[in-house]
Amino acid sequence: KILSLDAAPLAQSSCGTSLFTSPASPRWQTDSLLCSSALLHSRLPQMDPTVTLVLLLSVVVTVTCTTGPLVDVVVDRYDIPKVCPREVQTEDFVRYHFNGTFHADGKKFDSSHDRGKAFISQVGLGRLITGMDRGLQGMCVNERRRVTVPPHLAYGSVGTGGVIPPDAVLVFDVLLLDIWSTEDKVQIRTLVKPPSCKRKAAASDYVRYHYNGTLLSGAAFDSSYSRNTTYDTYLGQGYLIKGMDEGLLGMCVGERRLIIVPPFLAYGENGSGTKIPPQATLVFEVLMIDVFNPKDDLIVEVKKVPKGCTRRTVIGDYIRYHYNGTFQDGTAFDSSYERNSTYNTYIGMGYVIQGMDKALQGLCIGEKRRIIVPPHMAYGEDGVGDLIPSSAVLVFDIHVIDFHNPKDLVQIKVTHKPQECNMTSEADDLIQYRYNCSMMDGTLLYSSDHYDSPSITTLGENKVIPGLEKGLLGMCVGERREAVVPPHWGHGENGAGEVPGSAVLFFELELVDLQKGVPEGFMFVWLGDGPDELFPAMDLNSNKEVPLEEFSAFIMLQVKEGKGRLRPGLDADSTIKDMFNKQDRNRDGKIIEDEVKPKVDEESETRRDEL
Repeated sequence: KILSLDAAPLAQSSCGTSLFTSPASPRWQTDSLLCSSALLHSRLPQMDPTVTLVLLLSVVVTVTCTTGPLVDVVVDRYDIPKVCPREVQTEDFVRYHFNGTFHADGKKFDSSHDRGKAFISQVGLGRLITGMDRGLQGMCVNERRRVTVPPHLAYGSVGTGGVIPPDAVLVFDVLLLDIWSTEDKVQIRTLVKPPSCKRKAAASDYVRYHYNGTLLSGAAFDSSYSRNTTYDTYLGQGYLIKGMDEGLLGMCVGERRLIIVPPFLAYGENGSGTKIPPQATLVFEVLMIDVFNPKDDLIVEVKKVPKGCTRRTVIGDYIRYHYNGTFQDGTAFDSSYERNSTYNTYIGMGYVIQGMDKALQGLCIGEKRRIIVPPHMAYGEDGVGDLIPSSAVLVFDIHVIDFHNPKDLVQIKVTHKPQECNMTSEADDLIQYRYNCSMMDGTLLYSSDHYDSPSITTLGENKVIPGLEKGLLGMCVGERREAVVPPHWGHGENGAGEVPGSAVLFFELELVDLQKGVPEGFMFVWLGDGPDELFPAMDLNSNKEVPLEEFSAFIMLQVKEGKGRLRPGLDADSTIKDMFNKQDRNRDGKIIEDEVKPKVDEESETRRDEL
């Protein structure tokens, strides 16, 4: 019977893809019911309208319709996902939900939803009724179909179990949840690859990674992110499902992968808990955080070695260094720079983690290194609170500021020596000097150039740090030196001003002027033996008394003739007056001979007088 284009559909017709036996291999079904011309036109959106009309007319002429019962499966694909990487084929296993109803009255006869368990079977091998075997062909995960099955492709004229009556047309509303095949392998798709990869995960390695786990349908079943902690395990030793053991191999730190694991390489027929059903394909989006091996040793990458390195760190040295600490993926966990303070410690004495203790040996001042420390040489399985996770590989970028040994002395290097050097600095001398004081990394701390005139000090009076005084002793006027002062000769553990605690100091010195001094506590000394008879020498006019003016004239004469020396750096008149007052014991304004003689106390101990 030939139908016109605008004829109404016959009884039991269904619009949708009813003209197709299978979306996987569409063909015109001459035994199916014809849909409206509008539906046919929608299947040919790219054709010229005239061509479409001709095709439609051709189809109408060649299609034989009947008002009798259905002779094949009718499939209505009413919800198709936008992305369909795989369609059901013969011999595939499928997991799906369905509602089964009778076509005649819509009454439900079965439902996997009501049982709370998806249906699992293999397609195309007779394990399903023939109508479902055909109706599932070409289906995508998350696709919804309505499959209408005639009796001869279902339970026929007999029915089954008192549930399906004879000659019943069945309608199955299907949601496909999973597809897999016995030939399937683990699928790996790299989403993000780091710029460099010096090491890839291998069997027996210990890995730390984040993941989101979903079923093939997209339903989430687990996530390490929600627990705010990585998943940590050994590879290739049976601690993971087989598919993950395989899927993680070859990953780099920082790499992202999509790993699709078929059920028989995951949890198989049993599933896992309430969220992973039996025979479920699992999809893992993985971010590799850490990779190491229990046999790993420290990895040291030298970034910079300063020229002229004459000394390297050894066990027992005390070191000051800056560092940035990160995990292998670049996440920072600590930095001395942020605290604006170096990390200071002894080397090889257990004050730092084992890996750092080892890495700090053999370094030069100013050297920069990257140190990769495996967890068994760092904080191990315990980690450190919320700062360092369990079994974390640590990466330190360090810069050595300085180091010293508690037994170190001041190191002095003469950089310029004048041709004539008749007199050198010693204790009690008054000296004038220029200096630059820096840390060993070149950071300038102080300089005499910042002031109007060079610095002045009296050696031996503890007016400068011991190391600087050591560097200033024995210098000629015009001599230049470099002095390296360890902290126990400098400002010690506490530092001072802008000098950090335990800092080694570097001084550039130049002696500008030198005035020979007198011992501490003295204001005048004889340069050689004094007069045999002191008072007659002082009594210039021989009148048996010496007033201040005469005393001052006597002292200045001794200085002029090089026979005596006043304390340098003080006003001469004030110094002489102070000497006179101490010699004038009775305070009568003149010195007599008895006041010049040494004074003996009751215990017969001679007390020093000024001259």
